[in-house]
Parts: sequence; C-alpha cells; structure tokens
Amino acid sequence: MNPPQKPSPSPPDKSKVRQQEIDAETAGQRLDNYLLGALKGVPRSHIYRLIRSGQVRVNSGRVNPKHRLQAGDVVRVPPVASKPVTPPSAAPDTLAWLEDRVIFEDSRLLVIDKPSGLAVHGGSSISLGCIEALRVLRPTAKDLELAHRLDRGTSGVLLIAKRRSALRVLHELLREGRIDKQYLALVKGRWPEATIEVDAPLVTRRVSGEARVKVDPEGKPAQSTFRVLERYGKTASLLEVAIATGRTHQIRVHANHVGHPVAGDDRYGDEDFNTYLKTFGLQRMFLHAHSVAFEWPETGEPFSASAPLPQDLRAALTALEVKNQSAPADRRRAP
Repeated sequence: MNPPQKPSPSPPDKSKVRQQEIDAETAGQRLDNYLLGALKGVPRSHIYRLIRSGQVRVNSGRVNPKHRLQAGDVVRVPPVASKPVTPPSAAPDTLAWLEDRVIFEDSRLLVIDKPSGLAVHGGSSISLGCIEALRVLRPTAKDLELAHRLDRGTSGVLLIAKRRSALRVLHELLREGRIDKQYLALVKGRWPEATIEVDAPLVTRRVSGEARVKVDPEGKPAQSTFRVLERYGKTASLLEVAIATGRTHQIRVHANHVGHPVAGDDRYGDEDFNTYLKTFGLQRMFLHAHSVAFEWPETGEPFSASAPLPQDLRAALTALEVKNQSAPADRRRAP
C-alpha cells in the first residue's frame, strides 16, 4: 500500500492582506523587484503606487521602492486584482537557437552570448525578451533573474543569476566595481591616444518614453577607459572599453562626448558616418560585450566568460581594412 501523499501547498490568497517573512535566499532584493515576483501580473506602475500610498509596509513601516530587504523582515502585501500570468511562448527553433548561445551554466549562474537586436526583457512593444525566453527554456529555475543589462543593439556576454543568493552577490560586486567588464567598440575617426580615461557624470531623461542620456555635472558618476586596438586610417578606430560603472548607455554617451561616436549608433551617433559604414556591411551598432571576470567573495573562486566578436562585425572590420589599405591616402576618410 502506497503511503498517503502530502497535498501540494495551495497558492497564496491574493484577495487578502499577507504578511510575508523574508528568508535568507530572498534577502538583499529590492522591495519593488520582490513585489513584482510576489504580485505577478500586476503592472510595475501599480506596484509603485501601492508602495507610495503606504499599502505596502516593511516591519510595519513605510519604505521606498529601492529599499533592500533583509532576512527576517516582514512585508505587508496588500490584496490586489491581477490578470492570470500566462507563460510566454516562443517557436521551438527560436528557443533552440538561444540554447546554442549558452556559454556557461552551473547551479548559480547562466551566461549567454546575447545577439544584437534581442532585448534583455520584454516590454510594452516587445512580447518576449531574453529573460522570458530563458525562463521558458529553464522552467525549473524559478529564480532566474538578470544580473545586469545590455542595450538591445549590444551583443555579447550577459549574466543571469539562477538563485536569489547569487543575484545578491552579483549586484553587490557590480555596485562595488568588482566585476571586470570589457567591451569592443568601433568609433568614428582616429582615436588620438593609446588610452583615454573618461570620467563624466551622466543623467538620464525620458523623451517620448525613450531613455536619453547626457553628460551633466549633476549626474551620477560614470567612468570608462578606452584603449586603442586598431586604427583604420582617419576613418575609424577599434577600441577595447572597460567600465568601472554601469550607467545606461554609458559607453555610447562617453564616446560621443569625446568626439568619437560609436559606429552604427542611431541615438548618439553620427548619421553620415553610420551611412558611410553601411557600405562596409555594418548594419547595426558596433558594440560588443566581450568578457566579464570576477571572484566569488565567499570562496575567492575566480570566474570569467567571454564571447568572440560576431561574424557580422568581423566582416565589417575586414572590409574596412581592405578598403583603407587600397584607397589613396587622401581618400582614406569618412565623409
């Protein structure tokens, strides 16, 4: 005779106030992000209204959305009406294609070589982003979360935490600048020095729903180091870029700030230069997250991952080099 099976725990009743205690695995998460998981299907804007109005409380007190939860905290989660959450769907060949781009995976971390054109997460105009597709691929990984972001047009190494504890560690390392992130970028013109450090604060504004970033003394600190790898006459330069901070559009804005916009950048770039580089086969922004490296704090274990330059960018460089070598000296320049 088979022993009686324990009934599966029933889902929490969202029609009533809940007092939820934060465990060690969840500790360190921001309140707004925690509520997005606890109240699936509720728009982010509504969650912010709940926090601002005091309906959400931590240890009986009001806190702001960015408050980081600690183990043992008790969060008051108010009753809300939400639409049923339907898992996103994707064509099997699309999922297989994304599976092939997995660089590394263990119990804590998933690393992919994100292609250009794929948003890291879905939004109002994007039904399925990278994180949603990965959740379909890894249905048992309940805590799959982006550790950081890449612009939609940027390709390369993207870190995804598989556990809350790993996400907390990665966020701490990022805040402290202890993750070494290296990018490859093609920029307009001849880069003047072997290495240039740009320390220019950035501020973000929303224009028609889109992020617009500019250098501003009142902005958040942002540091980028640009190092020349190759020069293509006076036309363009291939750079390796290390960023000590991870501000929105940081590399693109810093490069433009010093007069050498990133090739193919349709927001901060040079339109004539972008049009000219299309003759070399460059059809998108030339910015690639080449590598990341860090040490897990609790063990000192080193971790690194890298993604090679994509074929389309390598082909553009080859065409640019051939053109530059064969053209007369007075023609080796962009319009």
